Amino acid sequence: QVQLVESGGGSVQALGSLSISCKASGNTYSTNCLGWFRQVPGKEREGIAGIESDGSTSYADSVKGRFTISKDNAKNTLHLQMNTLKPEDTAMYYCAADYDCSSGTWSSTTDWGQGTQVTVS
Repeated sequence: QVQLVESGGGSVQALGSLSISCKASGNTYSTNCLGWFRQVPGKEREGIAGIESDGSTSYADSVKGRFTISKDNAKNTLHLQMNTLKPEDTAMYYCAADYDCSSGTWSSTTDWGQGTQVTVS
């Protein structure tokens, strides 16, 4: 099991930038994919960015070119840099561990953070 704690959410204006982070602890050694999902009421939870143990990244089309995922292995911390934000980026953002990075699909083994709200106006 991996424990995930997020920080950095908040409110920003359209076209602005925001960075959110996730601190991981527990059994992270066997986890290949770490990343971010987001969800709005009435919508499915959407995988938006993932990074594998070798550093390879994947992004949903909706955020490609605007968001950048990175990790600090020494600090077990995941980051998401969000630029040129749009109102449609408003959502609850969740960090996730152990899912399929290439497809953005979670499973019963996926661990989740508590979520952090990002509001773009």
